[in-house]
Amino acid sequence: MLADLIALQQGDTAFPSGSFAFSNGIEGLAAQEPGFGEVELARNVSAALDFRWAGTDRVALVLAHRTGADDAVALERLSAIDAAVEAASLSEPMRTGSRRNGASLLAAHARLGTPGAAALRAAVRTGTLFGHLATVQGALWRALGLSEERAASVAGYAFASGLTSAAVRLGLVGAIEAQRVLSGALPRIARILEHPVDDPQDEDIVLTGFTPLIEIAAMRQAQAELRLFAN
Repeated sequence: MLADLIALQQGDTAFPSGSFAFSNGIEGLAAQEPGFGEVELARNVSAALDFRWAGTDRVALVLAHRTGADDAVALERLSAIDAAVEAASLSEPMRTGSRRNGASLLAAHARLGTPGAAALRAAVRTGTLFGHLATVQGALWRALGLSEERAASVAGYAFASGLTSAAVRLGLVGAIEAQRVLSGALPRIARILEHPVDDPQDEDIVLTGFTPLIEIAAMRQAQAELRLFAN
């Protein structure tokens, strides 16, 4: 029961994770597609889940959760996972956004006294880790006692919810339309979560993600004179 409540807390938009500052490409997509609304939002949420989160962020989170950050060996492994996220993030706004969001989440947990948060934050500051969001989520949520499955579920929900919330704040859709899109995304997240994540052990960590339209939109948004979100 306690783990369920902790999971709800971590997925709550009121939790100071810093995710409110990032649209993860939605603002850029809306700028280049007049009439962007519920249908377009649903299409892009589905694409982001299938072609980014499923093979990149989810995999990194699961591997980080299995690794933890309890000692130097684990931290070295965590660094390799984090480096794989860095390599898989081709767009500078998305790459920087993931790091900044990870740093914000770490800062909140360090202030809350979450076990291991201060050490992870120090590792980011010294350059041992990049501090990508998925890596940080996996390590921190393991320390909070969340199971691998529960941690991945929270992350998937937070990812989709962040996209729909950004659309509401941009005035692209209303709250009901956003919830319809989010409700439609939940079965997709559940299906993704059913696919096992293989542990590469001593092999190179390969993360797969391909969302060129979203990443190009994010790069264009980064050059805009006026913008609401960091990416």
